[in-house]
Amino acid sequence: MAGTDERALRERVSGRAVLITGASSGIGEALADRLGDAGANVLLVARSTDKLEEMKQGIEARGGTAFVYSGDLSNADDTQRLVATILAEHGQVDILVNNAGISIRRSVTKSYDRVHDFERTLALNFLGAVRLIMGFLPGMRAQKQGQILNVSTIGVQVNVPRYGAYIASKAALDAFSRVLAVEALKDGIKVTTIYMPLVKTPMMKSTTIYDAFPMRTAEQAADLIVDGIIHQPKRVATRVGNLFEFAYGVAPNAIDRVLNAAYQLYPESGDKKDQREPVAGDAATFQKVFKAVTRRARRRDAGRQ
Repeated sequence: MAGTDERALRERVSGRAVLITGASSGIGEALADRLGDAGANVLLVARSTDKLEEMKQGIEARGGTAFVYSGDLSNADDTQRLVATILAEHGQVDILVNNAGISIRRSVTKSYDRVHDFERTLALNFLGAVRLIMGFLPGMRAQKQGQILNVSTIGVQVNVPRYGAYIASKAALDAFSRVLAVEALKDGIKVTTIYMPLVKTPMMKSTTIYDAFPMRTAEQAADLIVDGIIHQPKRVATRVGNLFEFAYGVAPNAIDRVLNAAYQLYPESGDKKDQREPVAGDAATFQKVFKAVTRRARRRDAGRQ
């Protein structure tokens, strides 16, 4: 980032309590390092503490301040304990980054007897985040300032096949956040949703399906969240995601056909029975549309520079 943005980030977070969930790896780790270097009091949250302790030492060695908290956010009692502990030790959380999440790649056809997949994603991605919001929102309202950033997914904009459970949980959090933003408007609370594109993180190692697609590094993904912290917009999204979302609003049937081509093109994870070649026409259609949308997004970006 440019020096100006680094100064702006420091002005936003210096001396403030910033809680990051899923902080032990990937995007959360990259973000924690950035915020620690910018002077934030970084509250690191994940299930295990070994990696968090290592991160804490690194942040403090560079002159920053960090605190480690373990907790299972998919468990209601453990989340309530976590909230109580943090409030007792810090009094308030100024910025909450709901980054922790679980992703499941499985088609609806393969989920008939796996409703627990939906329960698992909702427990962490939606209810875990909501419990934290409910725990820290009263303090934010009392001080008439605060920000909640929810890391969502470009999948909510694109309706990516085989991610029904994951996308549904993120969409639920999106809807809740929009309502919250309206209710908390006069309380000085900012609610920001980050529609994260594909990122090279440990969560993506479970499938090689998207290796051919452009993916951002964890550091580049953290840039999107940092942008959200500095400017406090309602949403942070990529051009590609916005174009797909717009196209779906204009021509939903056409986009459904394109995405169905993707569904046929990419097989089920770990299912050798579905390792079949896609229909040539469908594959060509999907690849053509995806490339066209990507090129258009890049041209828009270039034109704005």
